[in-house]
Amino acid sequence: MKSSRITFFLGLAGFLAVSVVFGTAATTADAQNKMTPQKAFEALLEGNDRFVHGLASHRDLSAEVEQTSTGQYPLGVVLTCLDSRTAPETMFDQGIGDLFVGRIAGNFAADDMIGSFEFAHKLAGAKVLAVVGHSSCGAVKGACDGAKMGNLTHTLAQLSPALDAVPASVQPRNAKNAAFVQKVADANVRLTVERVLDKSEVLRDMVKAGELGVIGGMYDLNTGKVTFYKDTAHGLKMPK
Repeated sequence: MKSSRITFFLGLAGFLAVSVVFGTAATTADAQNKMTPQKAFEALLEGNDRFVHGLASHRDLSAEVEQTSTGQYPLGVVLTCLDSRTAPETMFDQGIGDLFVGRIAGNFAADDMIGSFEFAHKLAGAKVLAVVGHSSCGAVKGACDGAKMGNLTHTLAQLSPALDAVPASVQPRNAKNAAFVQKVADANVRLTVERVLDKSEVLRDMVKAGELGVIGGMYDLNTGKVTFYKDTAHGLKMPK
């Protein structure tokens, strides 16, 4: 019995080692064509689960560079903050050529960013758009305190609608109030999803046609987990 247990655990350890060492190849044109928005979303969920549990893929980056040198077929687009701790490829355990990434302090979507999304989805075939904020966001804190500095003043002003969306009963309304900061970050994600679809007929039509899924969520800097918000989902279903 003891020998059988040892054999079992050695086999399990070997399986886990293989799952950690060998990553998947870059997304191919055929895989992208067959992928639905729901499947693309689930790939993000599964990748984040691997990341959180320390089972992120060990990728052959040189091979991925070679595989993607003649074309790209990403499964999705992720809009995140400029924060150095919120790299989408890392939090979703994706490789070179798997994601289009838009990044700006405060993860809001200006018109130029929305135009980039239209390219990524309509012309390049990406199936899911995820707007991902994060906890303890410095840009949100700056907006909460009305910070002003050069061009950053204009950038932070784009978060004003999110501040206004938080009920006046939430006090004090500054960066020292962690609960207020998080409510603003949450509101910003929801408003950004709404703005993208409101401003882009191209993306709205893709959602209606079942060609695109859009959703918002929040990355926890403490745990690495991304929590997606059901009320922001368009063309997607949350897993049970």
